Amino acid sequence: MHPDKTRWTPPPKDPDTPTDVRRIVRLFRPYRGKLAFVGVLVALSSLVSVASPFLLKAILDTAIPQGRTGLLSLLALGMIATAVVTSVFGVLQTLISTTVGQRVMHDLRTSVYEQLQRMSLAFFTRTRTGEVQSRIANDIGGMQATVTSTATSLVSNLTAVIASVVAMLALDWRLTIVSLLLLPVFVWISRRVGRERKKITTQRQKQMASMSAIVTESLSVSGILLGRTMGRSDSLTRSFSTESEQLVDLEVRSNMAGRWRMSTIGIVMAAMPALLYWAAGLTMSNGGPAISIGTLVAFVSLQQGLFRPTVSLLSTGVQVQTSLALFQRIFEYLDLPVDITERADPVRMDRARGDVRFENVDFSYDPSGAPRTLHGIDLAVPAGGSLAIVGSTGSGKSTLSYLVPRLYDVTGGRVTIDDVDVRDLAFDTLAESVGVVAQETYLFHASVAENLRFAKPDATDEDIVAAAKAAQIHDHIAGLPDGYDTLVGERGYRFSGGEKQRLAIARTILRDPPVLILDEATSALDTRTEQAVQEAIDALSAGRTTITIAHRLSTVRDADEIVVLDAGRIAERGTHDELLARDGRYAALVRRDERLSTAEFAKTA
Repeated sequence: MHPDKTRWTPPPKDPDTPTDVRRIVRLFRPYRGKLAFVGVLVALSSLVSVASPFLLKAILDTAIPQGRTGLLSLLALGMIATAVVTSVFGVLQTLISTTVGQRVMHDLRTSVYEQLQRMSLAFFTRTRTGEVQSRIANDIGGMQATVTSTATSLVSNLTAVIASVVAMLALDWRLTIVSLLLLPVFVWISRRVGRERKKITTQRQKQMASMSAIVTESLSVSGILLGRTMGRSDSLTRSFSTESEQLVDLEVRSNMAGRWRMSTIGIVMAAMPALLYWAAGLTMSNGGPAISIGTLVAFVSLQQGLFRPTVSLLSTGVQVQTSLALFQRIFEYLDLPVDITERADPVRMDRARGDVRFENVDFSYDPSGAPRTLHGIDLAVPAGGSLAIVGSTGSGKSTLSYLVPRLYDVTGGRVTIDDVDVRDLAFDTLAESVGVVAQETYLFHASVAENLRFAKPDATDEDIVAAAKAAQIHDHIAGLPDGYDTLVGERGYRFSGGEKQRLAIARTILRDPPVLILDEATSALDTRTEQAVQEAIDALSAGRTTITIAHRLSTVRDADEIVVLDAGRIAERGTHDELLARDGRYAALVRRDERLSTAEFAKTA
């Protein structure tokens, strides 16, 4: 197993290390104009809502005792108008803040996806697919409430709290002090709860990622086939159940963390009116200044109005601390170092000739450079020429071919196309110059035409048919009920191995690259199917520089040069006849290949 095959794990991080809040705030910077407008709406709404207790005080202390029905009507209409204005402002601020929040989530999802598209192949060989999907779906999805409502909630509730406190001071400063005595304790409790939930949330998201990986792997077509044929369906179900059970425990812990402490805050806040009535009664019974009924009712109304935004602020603080765990997981991906980068002023070509060279190439999967997979490889493939690379499993054949399209970068020496280092080429130029047909053909769950057009989005129907004919797959496609509109099924499971390979060849023909990499494109096929696919490959290879990674040596006898790799070094090189005459490693491989072919033929005869 190569070092790059080990599972990727994020860099160690102290769970108590605070996420850079300024970085989170920067996510909202493109929408600061809309957020400023929301802030104005929120402030106005909070100020308008504070007017209602003063109108109530005037009704109780003036309009009703003095029998002023006109004033009573105006004050009542004022209270109704206050409610209408507050509701309208609330709907508008919800619309704008939700839109901004969803745009921020869209930006995050796109940034993560774009970052992952830039990662080298090594990252994906180390990372479970479900883990990647969980970061994009579960982690960013879990931020929704925070991202869409936190900013508005903070401004709204903070404005409401400030306005309510000012109004309460204006009514009676003594009762205000009584109301605010316990506020610092409440803030301390909410911060403790937030830290606790943050830790649990980190564990919960990791568990969700693990479950997502199990679902992705075991419920794919390949996973179902493996599970059924190995009789492991019940075992897989038990494993999933175990993981789900752990998630249940974490979800319960997350929801119940600090619940009693937060409930205590609610109980105290709900009991405050009784304390205020008691304090006012004691004040007057001890000869203190009288407090009018209107003032007392208005103050209690304000105090109850203060209760909702205060609790909401404390809850928002807890929610923000919890969401920091999600932001940290997303930022881990956004901060991943990109191994394969495009230089600032890349070289572009209209169309490469296809002259490929490996100049003293070394390569290691380990960033430290040891152990090396390839050692001092020197090869030259002239434009239109063909090179075959053979050797035992693990000799470095596929690794060598991956260096041409920059799926990996060399750790020593260089790979050139038309005397230009591939690391200096623009990504689009490199993609247009090099085509790869791999042993495992990947097809999207889409129509045949869409799968072929993936290589060339502007291809016409005539282009697609011509490519399919060249790959000798047109007749089969035309015989399908829906022709080129036929869905291939997940990963192409509605097609045989040979049919999928010919579809991959047709896709590459559409792209028309001058350099072609064939990575054991026929090794998984039976002899009869291999012959049909080989004819399609011959059509594809005509006039192109071709580098073939061969498992069956019968497919490379006519190559201009054959190279035998052994432990990452060139052991032999020459034409088929020259290497046979030497009776070395290549000759031994040929004899082994002939024995296997004879055995396979005997089985099918």
